[in-house]
Amino acid sequence: MIAQLFFALLILTSVGLNTLGQTLLKLGSGQNPLNIYLIAGIAAYGLSTIFYVLVLGKINLSIAYPMVIGLTLVATTLCGAILLREKILTLHWIGLGLMLSGLSAIALAKASS
Repeated sequence: MIAQLFFALLILTSVGLNTLGQTLLKLGSGQNPLNIYLIAGIAAYGLSTIFYVLVLGKINLSIAYPMVIGLTLVATTLCGAILLREKILTLHWIGLGLMLSGLSAIALAKASS
């Protein structure tokens, strides 16, 4: 149980840092190449990569990659909609829902193996 909680925390940390990096890079785009948003975004990406490598040490790539990337897509879309006030189309939300159902299937398959 503690190992599963630790694994989930590693994944969520990687996803959170990746999402933060994406959001900061978006905020820094179109500005001076050495602005604080770009530097912080690159740093968040670097930390995210370190946590992702830790995730890969605990689980198969065929499970880790879709979980981390899929959750990052969902979290990044939410940040874009909420923080950056981007317009997200209904079909996009439907696609994210389908992705979450696929990620649930992957997680359940892992839990039952």
